Formats: sequence, C-alpha cells, structure tokens
Amino acid sequence: MLKGPFLDRNWMGQNEDYNSSDIVMLGMPFDGTVSYRPGSRFAPEQIRLASWGLEEYSPYFDKHLEDCNFHDVGDLEFPLGNTKKSLDVIEENVRQIYKDGKRVFGIGGEHLVTLPEIKAVSEFYNDLAIVHFDAHTDLREEYIGEPLSHSAVIRHSANIVGFENLKQIGIRSGMKEEFELMKKHNTLIKEHHELDCFKDKPIFVTVDLDVLDTSIMPGTGTPEVGGLDFKELVDWFKYLSKFNIVGADVVELAPDYDSSGASTAVATKVIRELLMAM
Repeated sequence: MLKGPFLDRNWMGQNEDYNSSDIVMLGMPFDGTVSYRPGSRFAPEQIRLASWGLEEYSPYFDKHLEDCNFHDVGDLEFPLGNTKKSLDVIEENVRQIYKDGKRVFGIGGEHLVTLPEIKAVSEFYNDLAIVHFDAHTDLREEYIGEPLSHSAVIRHSANIVGFENLKQIGIRSGMKEEFELMKKHNTLIKEHHELDCFKDKPIFVTVDLDVLDTSIMPGTGTPEVGGLDFKELVDWFKYLSKFNIVGADVVELAPDYDSSGASTAVATKVIRELLMAM
C-alpha cells in the first residue's frame, strides 16, 4: 500500500469527524445569477487548496484552528441552470446541519447562496439578526425581472428576519432607492458600538469579499474601489466575537480574475479569522 503523504483537499485544521464537530464548513459552488463577472463557482475548491498555505494560528485572536472544532463536508453538487433547485439543495443541507445541533460556515459561490441559509437558520432561532459586509446594498426586489438574484439577496433575507434585524457594513454602491431604504431602516453602520443592539440576538454573519478594497481583492465578480482594508475587517470580526454568532458565510471570490492568487489567499485568511470569531 502507498504511504504518501497525499494532498488533503479539505480545509486545514478541520476535525475529521462530523459528529463531534461544532461548525460545519459547506462549499456552495454556485454562480448562476451573477450580473457582471462569473467565476465564483470555482472559489470553494481553490480556497481549500490555498488554506494549506496558512498558519493554523491566528495572532489576531491568539487562537488555533483546532480550537474552532469545525468539519469540512466538501462542496455541494448543483443541477446546472436550475437556480431554484440549487437553492433548495442548500436549504435542505443547512437545515440538516442545525437539526444535528451544529452551525454552518458557508463558502460561496455568489451571494444568493446566503438566502437559503437564512431560510433554514431562521427556523431554529427566534429573532435572528444579520450582519452584512459588502460593497453593494443587495437590496433590490429583482434584477431585470428576476427576484432570485445576488443583487436582491439581502432584501429577501431582511424580509424573513425583519429590517430591524439587519446591519450593513462597507456599503458604497447601489441604486438610490436602496440607499433610501437603508436610511429608512437605519441599517448602514460605521462604528462597532452600533452593533450593540444585537447583543442578545443570534447573529448570522455574511461577508461578500468585495467589501475589501480592490487593491486587496481584485479577484471578485463586481469589484468596487474605496473598500475596507484587511485589518479593518478583522477588527469588526474581533468585536463580533463577543456576540452569539450562530452561522456565517464568505462569498464572491472569483479566483480566475487574479492570476497572482493573492485574492484567494486573502479570502482564505478572511475565512480563518471569521472562524476564530465563532
């Protein structure tokens, strides 16, 4: 028998046993509604490979990946061209994760994958709140007549949990009507303490990687200049670590638009730090 060692295609530092894990990492390689540059379906696989270039220790949190007790189940398989069925597959699997007493950590894929996660998680927690990191509002009702769009994912998610349970960070692009909606419901925040209204709520954290500036994250489907730097994002995570994070995802890496691989490396480190916050 060959002795190897062989390359592991799961995330570094995972608990290999699903049953004893607390967090389940779930790959969601779907980008069927992308409105500009497709390719985020390739992110979960590339992120897993890039994870082996990271250290398992986070100096930001003084914590080790093994302390997170997460299990990587791999990538879901979707029926190509069928958005609704793909979302149903995500919802069904996330629901099972919570039935098993665990929390989900999703890796996209485009941002629409967050909607079925929210649908499933909201069944298990009363008064679920969403903390949304993004360059874009994602508050449209539809995009060119299609409600199931990554441009509308937070609007539909807020309709599930209530706009009073939504806070948005890093937003700098969207329609005037969307900015007016944020102002109406006071969802856009700039200071850490503005999250304190969620102190006693279960929180789902969703990170669209284009929240980071294009100088850091060019490899994304809809890059927007003027974003957060990495340290600013981690500082938000450190503040959120004091809260009850019951689920999270990181989405919208499109690795092929950054041939240097730097965007994939950044995405992988974002995932490591958010895991630490949970």
